[in-house]
Amino acid sequence: MSEEAKLREDICTLAKSMFDRGLTCGASGNISARLSDGSVLVTPTGQAMGFLDPARLSLLDQDFRHVSGDAPTKETPLHSAFYETREGTGAVVHLHSTHSVALSMLPETDPDSVLPPLTPYTIMRVGKVKLLPFFLPGDPAMGDAVRGLAGERSAVLLANHGPVVAGKDLMAAVFAMEELEETAKLALLTRGMQPRGLSDDDIQAVVRKFNVDW
Repeated sequence: MSEEAKLREDICTLAKSMFDRGLTCGASGNISARLSDGSVLVTPTGQAMGFLDPARLSLLDQDFRHVSGDAPTKETPLHSAFYETREGTGAVVHLHSTHSVALSMLPETDPDSVLPPLTPYTIMRVGKVKLLPFFLPGDPAMGDAVRGLAGERSAVLLANHGPVVAGKDLMAAVFAMEELEETAKLALLTRGMQPRGLSDDDIQAVVRKFNVDW
């Protein structure tokens, strides 16, 4: 199986897994992943992630121009901003996951660090998540907002919309997205209960051991 054929299959398999577990619903959510020649596979616009056809994924060139397949997601400018600003980005995942969206709407959520450090995996896989303002779906200004972060964050949360995560490859991006949603769920479940999160010393120990940014 060629590199492209395998990546097409992997995108559809992982998209269906997230769809089947309720991490995104209807025709919401999108995924992109880069091939070794710099071209990018993107999920098509208006299609449910649980029913994707590998042969119909959108193929874009290095400059994100449509080459073949169905029309790409309208959120392509959002994806391209991560590839342009974070060296080593191999995939980007965007969902409308319930708990993350809920967290984006709460006034007490810290816009500079949406997720409280409740588990080491939040730090290891996601890092600090920036809350971005509301944009109309498909607005290229979302990409501009990501570029404004100058590559300092691998994950953002679009207010009233959903999270976007970049990773070194498809699996890493999916795992980070799932960790983000689970941490948002934990934050909501324990809100007002004064949960014992990680201390500053705990956080620094994780950062040193796993060599991650925080």
